[in-house]
Amino acid sequence: DSSLEAALFRTQGPKEVYFNLIKTVHENMGHMHRYMKLRKKLMGVDELHMYDLYTPLIETSQKRIPFDEAKKTVAQALGVMGERYGAILQEGFQNRWIDVYENEGKRSGAYSSGGLVHPYVLLNFRPELDGLLTLAHEMGHAMHSYYSNHTQPFIKSDYTIFVAEVASTCNEVLTINALRKKFAGNQAAQQALIGRLLEGFRTTVFRQTMFAEFEMKAHAMEEAGQPLTRESLNAMYYDLNKQYYGGGCRVDKVVENEWMRIPHFYRYFYVYKYATCISAASAIVKRIETEGDAYVSKYIDFLSCGGSKSPLDSLRVAGIDLTQPAVIEDAIADFGAAVAEFRKIYTEAE
Repeated sequence: DSSLEAALFRTQGPKEVYFNLIKTVHENMGHMHRYMKLRKKLMGVDELHMYDLYTPLIETSQKRIPFDEAKKTVAQALGVMGERYGAILQEGFQNRWIDVYENEGKRSGAYSSGGLVHPYVLLNFRPELDGLLTLAHEMGHAMHSYYSNHTQPFIKSDYTIFVAEVASTCNEVLTINALRKKFAGNQAAQQALIGRLLEGFRTTVFRQTMFAEFEMKAHAMEEAGQPLTRESLNAMYYDLNKQYYGGGCRVDKVVENEWMRIPHFYRYFYVYKYATCISAASAIVKRIETEGDAYVSKYIDFLSCGGSKSPLDSLRVAGIDLTQPAVIEDAIADFGAAVAEFRKIYTEAE
C-alpha cells in the first residue's frame, strides 16, 4: 500500500516497527535536549550551534594502542562470550583474517565480508581508541558471519542488514564497558569512554531516527501527489532538526540543505535499521553482563540463525522483541543515565 511497506517487505519487517521507533524517540526527546544543554555547558559557549556538534566534547587521549595490544584488549573484553567464541576470535587474529593497515590503493574505512572459508576483515588501523573499537566492531560482524556460515546451509547462511549491526555494536559496547571497569578510578578515561557512548547513541539512534522520519514524510508527500521540490524538502528537514535538536541547540538555517548530502537517502528506508540495531544491542549487552552464560548461549543461537528465520524472529531467539516499545525505551533510558553520569564526573573534575 506504500513505498515504506514495499521496502520493508524484503526483510519481512512490519511497518509497526518503523512507526514504533519514531513514536518512542519522540516521547523520550527530553534526554536528547538535556544532552545538548550539557554539551553547551561543557564547551563553554553562549549558544550551541549545529556545527558545534562535530567538535569533540573532551580532548581525546593520546595514548598509543598498538595492534597487538588492541587484539588483547578486545579478546579480554569478549571473554564473557565463552571459550568457544574466544577460540574462534583468536583463530581470526592469528590466521590472517584481517588486512590491518592502510596501503596504497586500499579503500578507506573498515569492512567485514563473510567469506565461505572464513570471514575477511578490512581495516585501516590506527593505534588509538577509535582503532581499538573499530577492531571490536568489525570482529563482531566476522563472528556473526562465522556462526551463520558454520551452522546454516549456504542458501540460508546470509543474514539481512536489519540484524547486521547488532553483533558489531554488542562487541563495541562490551569493549567500552570492559575499559570502563579497567580504568574505574580514572576520570579522564571515564569521560572519554562515556563521551564515546553518548555520541554514538546520539548519531545512531536520535539522528538516524530523524533521517528515517524525513524519508517517511518525503515518500508520503509524493504518494499524496505533493511536489518534491528543494524548497519543500528543505522546509521539512529544517522543522525536523528543530524538533530533535531545538531543545538545547540553535538550529542554524543552513542545516536545511543537509539532506542532499546524505547518501543513505538514496537507499530508501535503510537508516532506521541503525537505530533498531543499537537499541537491540544495548539490551543484549545488559543481559550478557547480568545473566552470564545462561544468556550467552541464546545470543550465540541468534548469531547462528543466518537467514533461516525472519530478522525479527532471529532477534526473538535472543529474547529481543522490536515490535514492542520497551527495547527502544530501555536503550534511551540508558542514554539518559549516561548523560547524568557524564555530568556528575565532569562536575567532580571541576
